[in-house]
Amino acid sequence: MKICFLVGSIAISGGTYVILQHASFLKKAGHDVTLAIQEAFDDSTRAWHDEALELECVPIEAAKSSSFDLVIATWWKTVFELHNFSATHYAYFVQSIETKFYPEEEKPLRELVESTYKFPLSYATEATWIREYLAAEHGHTAALIKNGIRKDIYHPRSPGRNGIALKQPRILVEGHFGVRFKNTALAVKLAREAGAQDIWVLTGTPIPFKWLPNVRKVFSRVHMAKTADIYRSCDVLIKLSTVEGMFGPPLEMFHCGGTAVVFDVTGHDEYIVDGDNARVVRTGDLEGAVAAIRQLISEPSILKQLKEGALKTAAEWPSWESASAQFAEWVLKVSSGPMVDRAVFEEATKASFQKYEAEERLRLEIKVRTMPRHKISQMAARLPPGLFRIFKGIEAVMEIISPAKKVY
Repeated sequence: MKICFLVGSIAISGGTYVILQHASFLKKAGHDVTLAIQEAFDDSTRAWHDEALELECVPIEAAKSSSFDLVIATWWKTVFELHNFSATHYAYFVQSIETKFYPEEEKPLRELVESTYKFPLSYATEATWIREYLAAEHGHTAALIKNGIRKDIYHPRSPGRNGIALKQPRILVEGHFGVRFKNTALAVKLAREAGAQDIWVLTGTPIPFKWLPNVRKVFSRVHMAKTADIYRSCDVLIKLSTVEGMFGPPLEMFHCGGTAVVFDVTGHDEYIVDGDNARVVRTGDLEGAVAAIRQLISEPSILKQLKEGALKTAAEWPSWESASAQFAEWVLKVSSGPMVDRAVFEEATKASFQKYEAEERLRLEIKVRTMPRHKISQMAARLPPGLFRIFKGIEAVMEIISPAKKVY
């Protein structure tokens, strides 16, 4: 079967990681798999994943001249490309409700994103809450395929933490900077407030100078195999994002022998249980987050208990082979279902953008225009690679040194 995944970016991110795992499995199973990428890329862009270079990755415009059996949208912008692809079947792999990625004051943009969930497609998702949302809000019955884990990479090493004895637990903060709902800089600030003396940062944001304020070590855009060594060298992962599908870093940390402090973000309850394998804090409760971090720093028995619970969770969690086998079953089911005329997608796309353009013009007429963070990031992405890396590094530093402690 000829399968094409429509992908926003092949650069390092949790969502791209999931797509690459499923695509690689399908290729090994004998399917002809193509990844059509919207953002510019080269081999270095995808070198972070150990199987990405084996996959056929092409610019999205180049892929439009081919025909496929199944085309799968994986990001809201790619849904609006479906009518440009010749295929017998179409589907949407939803990893989050991406409407939540944008501020509430940008209502026309949020409605544009939300409109993609109205398209007459076959749906699959990675999280229970997303499946329930798609059913309740849009009447879709989505296949639930929870993410797996690379058991060959993420596992504890004995003795723990590479045998290094530290005066207090080592804290790892993970996440992108410059993405408001990731709250990565906030996590660094709260760890410091809790008394953490040894903070490491693992980020997909380019930090060219490998330095951030109040951080002992910075790991930027590292190969996935190296992330396991970083996890194993730390005790507690701080992940305070407020929008997630089913986030992977805490699960990876569990497999490597550590525990985590997280907000009660959507999707956390797929595997995180407060007091059993991690600490879960009400979203926005900064004092609660500081208290949870401080407890794990100062109470070794609690830390030990949570680590043991995390390892138990890890032992029971399925591998990527198991998860992607379910994804492959869904692909076969979709391909045997009814065909959809892509003209339907073209009409839906036109209607969505006509509504967006009219409402956005009205919004700008009644509101003094400001430059949202996501649009600044889009502009920065057009800079030459060297300048872009410097811009992102400075942005990360400024976020950490800012006295503000706001949850997005």
